[in-house]
Amino acid sequence: MSTATALARPLHIGPIDLDVPVVLAPMAGITNTAFRRLCREYGAGLYVSEMITSRALVERNDTTMRLIRHHESETPRSIQLYGVDPKTIAEAVRIIVAEDHADHIDLNFGCPVPKVTRKGGGAALPWKTSLFADIVEQAVKAAGSLPLTVKMRKGIDADHLTFLDAGRAAEDAGAAAIALHARTASEFYSGHADWNAIGELKQAVTSVPVLGNGDIWSAADAVQMMARTDCDGVVVGRGCLGRPWLFGELAAAFGHEHTPVDATLGFVANAFRRHAELLVEFLGDEDHGCRDIRKHVAWYFKGYPVGGDVRTGLATAQSLAHIDELLGQLDFDSPYPGADAEGQRGRAGRPKRPALPERWLESRELASDAGEMLRGAEIENNGG
Repeated sequence: MSTATALARPLHIGPIDLDVPVVLAPMAGITNTAFRRLCREYGAGLYVSEMITSRALVERNDTTMRLIRHHESETPRSIQLYGVDPKTIAEAVRIIVAEDHADHIDLNFGCPVPKVTRKGGGAALPWKTSLFADIVEQAVKAAGSLPLTVKMRKGIDADHLTFLDAGRAAEDAGAAAIALHARTASEFYSGHADWNAIGELKQAVTSVPVLGNGDIWSAADAVQMMARTDCDGVVVGRGCLGRPWLFGELAAAFGHEHTPVDATLGFVANAFRRHAELLVEFLGDEDHGCRDIRKHVAWYFKGYPVGGDVRTGLATAQSLAHIDELLGQLDFDSPYPGADAEGQRGRAGRPKRPALPERWLESRELASDAGEMLRGAEIENNGG
């Protein structure tokens, strides 16, 4: 029996059964309906929305209400929520359940972006143990039969790790699964993910699935992560940027039938065109959709012989017809370039000191006067 076949066990997240143990990580400005649909066309798994701010949902912010919508082809439907106030998050969860917006909810405790951590949110929040537990407990209660999961990082930095305490607390609170991005907030997306931490969390959390996230650039990486850590599934983020067909390769790696991809330049160009088309449909405006696809140009054509003029044109195109004209200039028979197209993609950055609220690290408990700061954190990120 091959390693891939041995690892090809279903992933159960509450009542949701996934034959392929793969989850698309939420990525701001990326994992909208258009991208989720595209990834689903190539493979299988659970495809999560970009981060939605709980207060914005409760206040029915127009942008937020558009972002939580799913196409009829999407099932199961998944929404990730961000917030810092237990009551607001619980109310957002109740809205999702009552109005049937999703089949699964994920809570974000892993965002390292300064504007989030500076107000005590994202990867900074699990440091406050009681606040973290209260958020998960109230959200799980509000979710009822809907599975609610948690995504987090190792901690704030190497001296302030939280993942084991937070993992146990989330398990005790009734989370249906726990995903770990094996970096600290201070590492941002730099260096190498610490897969050993995923194995540690798997040993500490025994009653619900543990998912690993970080440095999955290929299907082989996913198989290796599961073999090394014994985690129950993988969460794929930057590795699928410009490579939505990675989900098909992952399905094949875990023992499911899948037609091998011959990633010629023509294949990639067609995927790019399909992505643009879906963005136009999602955004309801051709100009807006063509502007949104621009951020994806470098990712799709990494390593391929695409000249500067064509790349510049695609990064400024304002219509699908213009995109078609530019793609028509490419040599569709150009073969997959191998190593030049592999490896890291998307943001990486350098390790940095996390932006935190004043005196945040002095105690694991929330200060009595922190209410105003947390309310500010909720307001700052309207629209996800």
